[in-house]
Amino acid sequence: MNNIRDNEVETTSVDLSALNPDGKLLVAARADQLPATVAARPQPGRRRWPRIAAIAAVLALAAGGGAYWWTHLQQALPAGITLGNGRIEADPIDIATKFAGRIRELRAEEGDMVTAGQVVAVMDTRDLDASLKKSEALVEQAQRAIAEARANVDQQHSQVALAEQEMDRASALLAKGWITKETFDQRQQARDSAKAAQFAAEARVAEAEHALDAAKHEVELYNVNIADNTLVAPRDGRIEYRIANVGEVLPAGGKLFTMLDVSYVYMDIYLPTLYADRVKIGYDARIVLDAFPDRPIPAKVSFLAAQAQFTPKMVETQSERDKLMFRIRVRIDPDRSRAHSDAVRSGLPGVAYVKIDPDVQWPPRLQGSS
Repeated sequence: MNNIRDNEVETTSVDLSALNPDGKLLVAARADQLPATVAARPQPGRRRWPRIAAIAAVLALAAGGGAYWWTHLQQALPAGITLGNGRIEADPIDIATKFAGRIRELRAEEGDMVTAGQVVAVMDTRDLDASLKKSEALVEQAQRAIAEARANVDQQHSQVALAEQEMDRASALLAKGWITKETFDQRQQARDSAKAAQFAAEARVAEAEHALDAAKHEVELYNVNIADNTLVAPRDGRIEYRIANVGEVLPAGGKLFTMLDVSYVYMDIYLPTLYADRVKIGYDARIVLDAFPDRPIPAKVSFLAAQAQFTPKMVETQSERDKLMFRIRVRIDPDRSRAHSDAVRSGLPGVAYVKIDPDVQWPPRLQGSS
């Protein structure tokens, strides 16, 4: 019993400097006993700090690597050419309804290439068709009203002619004293009434013609509305998303498709003030996608942002001004984009190289095909 107690006391007396990699302490017993191990009590907070330090070191290394990568590429370029990272994009176009209605038919799906004017969807237009028939009936009614009004005008012409003849005879008879002045006045009044009736008949003809024009315009309006319910692709491009399905009721302006305009393909990059100030609209550029590093795509600068991005509210020092980043857009020629429309897709990352000196020559690796 005494030996056991002596051993227990001795094994709990440890050398704190003997720490092995797995967090345990090695302790030595007496010379005539086997070595024993005692687990060290974990201390909160000691293991967390090395991990935080490691993460911070990785982030710093990544940031430094990114800065080194950009600086290295910039230094590898000839003077007069700069670069920026971006993603290739095609201009999106929403194909939406003009009026509220139910989808009757879809004629395109995601991924389909469509041409300008191609029908991609048809809406239910039974209500508009009924209104169109009503307007067409009003047109026929207005045409008959015009015919009737013109017949009345012809009739009033005859009445006026007869009244004029009677007036002439009454004038001759009055001069010879064969009729009274009262009879002459009656003939004159009959002539004036016939002329007034003729004027009213002519006015009714004009009114009926205006009613016919209104009915025809209404028919034209319904035809336009029915045509607008047949949705067509406004440009050549690819259907990217189908948002609705057959039978769904959409409000006015409800989206059915989102398509990509393959004639408007571009990349937005951000350049610091030192380089952005030297870029001009129309300057030559090259786009190199990560997926096709050996195929530089010719492009042109088409947009320069008037305001900086990532800018401090108060820019007072040189170091702060160096942080100004301006958005630059380089666009691929529309004919080239249409010629390779089957390969156009949004989101591909890459690098855009921009000339800041129009007289500098592209290096061989950025020459690009004609």
